[in-house]
Amino acid sequence: MSLLKLPEIRADHRLGTAQFDARPDALERWQPDIRAAVEEANSISIYDVIGEGWDGNGVTSKRIGAALRAIGANKDVVVNLNSPGGDFFEGVAIYNQFRQHAGKVTMRVMGLAASATSVIAMAGDEIEMGDGAFMMVHNAWAVAIGNRHDMADAAARLEPFDAAMAGVYAARSGMSVAEAAALMDKETWINATQAVEYGLATGLMDSKNIKQDASAHMPRKTLALVEASMARAGHSRSVRREAFKSLFNGTPGAADEAATPGAGETAAWLQSLTNSLKV
Repeated sequence: MSLLKLPEIRADHRLGTAQFDARPDALERWQPDIRAAVEEANSISIYDVIGEGWDGNGVTSKRIGAALRAIGANKDVVVNLNSPGGDFFEGVAIYNQFRQHAGKVTMRVMGLAASATSVIAMAGDEIEMGDGAFMMVHNAWAVAIGNRHDMADAAARLEPFDAAMAGVYAARSGMSVAEAAALMDKETWINATQAVEYGLATGLMDSKNIKQDASAHMPRKTLALVEASMARAGHSRSVRREAFKSLFNGTPGAADEAATPGAGETAAWLQSLTNSLKV
């Protein structure tokens, strides 16, 4: 187990018509090019949306499990975080994996730990925040489709997740569950200094440990924004994924080619679509 005794989160994937997605406001503030200056041998980097995307990318519990096995069950691990969140269930599974890891877990928030990623961060024995980094906490956020009964059912199913998250934030920080729930209700953006004051982080990180990597694939942010906008417009996950596969001929990795010379029209179209779908 982790050096800290943290609560397990139990999450049932069966949520009726609701689908968990990264929040558009978190995606807009996410800067994918912020990375660790040095990737240590025992480090795991979470630099993408939580959950598997249409193209096979994204951070999943399966990939984190493989990384932990490669490092070793009893070895200390450093986790570099810069993610806008995403699939709540994948985030919970990843949190539980780090919570159960026998070695010391150090979480380092390089840029953003929003939504599901903020839950993952709580599994750290130590949580360090970089200069200019933010956490964002809020109630479980999902896209639900259906009639009023479906909506009411989705709301009822979300309540225990909110309670579980508030319990984790409270256990990690020392604040009361009610205080944690109040931060979630306000959809609070928390900077590094505030995170330490709240007890959601244990210390600040030296800026020399953070860099901006020009080689980071910025189109991933644009694609994630487009998908979030489509979700808000009422398009189901299957429809969104099929639209992307059709656009890029179903080729994983083709989205990244939007950054190459000659693909400017595709990138511009994606940005235009993002703007037109915002509500």
